[in-house]
Amino acid sequence: MTDRPTTADPTARPLRIGNASGFYGDRFDAMREMLTGGPLDVLTGDYLAELTMLILGRDRLKNPAGGYARTFLRQLEECLGLAHERGVRLVANAGGLNPAGLADAVRELAARLGIPARVAHVEGDDLTARHPGPGNLAAHAYLGGQGIAACLRAGADIVVTGRVTDAALVTGPAVAHFGWAPDAYDRLAGAVVAGHVLECGTQATGGNYAFFTDHDPARLRHPGFPVAELHEDGTSVITKHDGTGGVVDLGTVTAQLLYETAGARYAGPDVTARLDSVRLTQEGPDRVRIDGAGGGGVRGEAPPPTLKVGLNRLGGFRNEVVFVLTGLDIEAKAAFVRAQVEAALAGARSRPAEVRWELARTDRPDASTEETASALFRLVVRDPDQDAVGRTLSGAAIELALGSYPGFHVAAPPGKGAPYGVFEDVYVPQADVDHVAVLHDGRRIPVPPPPDTLVLRPLAASQEPPLPEPLPAAAPAVRRAPLGLVAGARSGDKGGNANVGVWVRTDDAWRWLAHTLTTDRFRELLPETAELTVVRHVLPQLRALNFVVEGILGEGVAAQHRFDPQAKALGEWLRSRHLDIPEVLL
Repeated sequence: MTDRPTTADPTARPLRIGNASGFYGDRFDAMREMLTGGPLDVLTGDYLAELTMLILGRDRLKNPAGGYARTFLRQLEECLGLAHERGVRLVANAGGLNPAGLADAVRELAARLGIPARVAHVEGDDLTARHPGPGNLAAHAYLGGQGIAACLRAGADIVVTGRVTDAALVTGPAVAHFGWAPDAYDRLAGAVVAGHVLECGTQATGGNYAFFTDHDPARLRHPGFPVAELHEDGTSVITKHDGTGGVVDLGTVTAQLLYETAGARYAGPDVTARLDSVRLTQEGPDRVRIDGAGGGGVRGEAPPPTLKVGLNRLGGFRNEVVFVLTGLDIEAKAAFVRAQVEAALAGARSRPAEVRWELARTDRPDASTEETASALFRLVVRDPDQDAVGRTLSGAAIELALGSYPGFHVAAPPGKGAPYGVFEDVYVPQADVDHVAVLHDGRRIPVPPPPDTLVLRPLAASQEPPLPEPLPAAAPAVRRAPLGLVAGARSGDKGGNANVGVWVRTDDAWRWLAHTLTTDRFRELLPETAELTVVRHVLPQLRALNFVVEGILGEGVAAQHRFDPQAKALGEWLRSRHLDIPEVLL
């Protein structure tokens, strides 16, 4: 698909846009580092995630004037003057559940510091009133970047938003800078891809990177935050400030491109980006160019007619106790204490509705320390009634202290039980959401829905990319070895689902991976996924496979369904698994 007519200025200089936050709690000094480390036009900050919205929802219950990321204000107290001196505009979704409240707080801060700052905000994402229900804390639509663009076009120095897509923090400034029309889909898609690379901060510059051992450890200990040089045609270069730590190469950018995505179509409120069209080129040290296969930019399509809405509600109460099992007879000790606790829970007035046990064999034979001689037996309970997970669990577990397995002790006694959240996504028509840019002078500018939409569908069988030719039938010898010696991976969460992106660095390795790592082999390597729906997506331009595992995270990260509730290490588990690998690849 080619772009529709656009009002873009082809002579516009590139937009240099950086990131200083990938989550609420990221490195506090990053804003100062980015403002002082090199030239920027715009500095963005991503503070929101599914879990963050739940945390802010609970904050707002305590203080209706709150509900935004207070860290952003503290960072501005140190850095607002720097941004003003350097002419850098700030765009952040730190407004959370209360962008108007944060905008007012920023104005008050600027007045107190004596720094002129035109502050605007975007609203309309809050749909909580439309989704009433017991325990519902927040319901927010994922808006696009057009509201941000309207604020910047009107002269705002700082734009704060609530729930927008992470990539909107880049598409908004790009639209304002280049004058792209709403249907300039290829250009918008390029900005979305650049925004997706920037959104998680140092994950694009060597953080959480599968092949970290390929680099000098000193270089990765304090990675710099990423910068995108975005061009009018939607192409970009990912880099970082000179002299900062970390590394930007094909691997770090590929890893981030695969993070929390699914198929070839990456849908957002402004555009659907075709990830199967993305081409990466190492342009120089710490410089990776993003454009489209065969030249030109990333391909884009009209966005879906609906917006995703994240619903966050209280799901009940949870508690846990970890029994420490030391030395011999680990399996027998686990069975013994489980039978004791289950009998006590069965006799209680209120047995927890959900009881889950998991034995982690962290012990080693003939261990040289007590800790390495011990296994962890984890009990997690959930129930709508706090007493069922508090008093009931305490009684069942702690009263066994002198009458259970030899060496009985627990990592920590269970408490009263803590509330947990549930995340659910639903969809509403784009036209039903009142997306509004509230300018620095108080004017309210409605943001219309996109001019065209296209119902999101997976690629048809005829559109699926062909697999590469397999390695020759007379293949060289194989060796049983971990997949991670050949392949990198990055994994993450989307609601109750997880994705695992797997990529390789050579054409021969791709020929092997594409034919070897099928969904059946994936389930075999990760037995926890054996009974779940696993969908494989092929991205040959990146030499990558992306697996979506449906339902592995239960009701989302806030529900703490499994040991790794955000599936952050699911990919590393996969890389650790052994299979037969051609020796020529090792």
